[in-house]
Amino acid sequence: MSQAAQPPRTATGLDADAVRAAYKRWAGVYDLVFGGVSGWGRRRAAAEVNRLSGARVLEVGVGTGLALPRYAPEKRVTGIDLSADMLDLARARVKTDGLANVDALLEMDAEQTSFEDASFDIAVAMFVASVVPNPRRLLTELRRVVRPGGHILFVNHSAAERGPRWWVERAMAPASRALGWHPDFSFRLLLEAEDFAEARFSPVPPFGFFTLVRLSN
Repeated sequence: MSQAAQPPRTATGLDADAVRAAYKRWAGVYDLVFGGVSGWGRRRAAAEVNRLSGARVLEVGVGTGLALPRYAPEKRVTGIDLSADMLDLARARVKTDGLANVDALLEMDAEQTSFEDASFDIAVAMFVASVVPNPRRLLTELRRVVRPGGHILFVNHSAAERGPRWWVERAMAPASRALGWHPDFSFRLLLEAEDFAEARFSPVPPFGFFTLVRLSN
């Protein structure tokens, strides 16, 4: 992507400090508040990861590690997150559940990681695209760290284009910094036109509120 084509520095209206602060507040209750509603999407994404070839998996925005027990034992998982508080809970989960296939849990900015090029076969970002300041920079970085021929997966909600949900999401948008996510997020903040043309979109049951997006690298 050319420099001129880069989105604004905070395309979602968020910044790293706002995200850290929000998830410091959410960490202790995250599983209780969001674990259930996000469970369908995490199960669907992990199942897709398990189905794909390649053992080296990067989970972006691993949070408290809710998806970690769902990966097949042969998948070698590295998780990253911007929130140290969430990572502490993920590390406790790994220890409690004996998840020997989790190689590392690292505090890292998903838009600018320290991984070498082509370090992973698969990258999966669950409920992250509406959190990061610049979703397209996130995608650019994932394309860098995933090998050619690998896969990039996203699970996220995307704002409604009409109806009651449209009004609710836009009414909530000014609170994005406090929430730590962008209620009126659209996949058009993440994907260029050519990405839309080649991506596979799958609604996640039971209500299709979340969507699984798969891209080949």
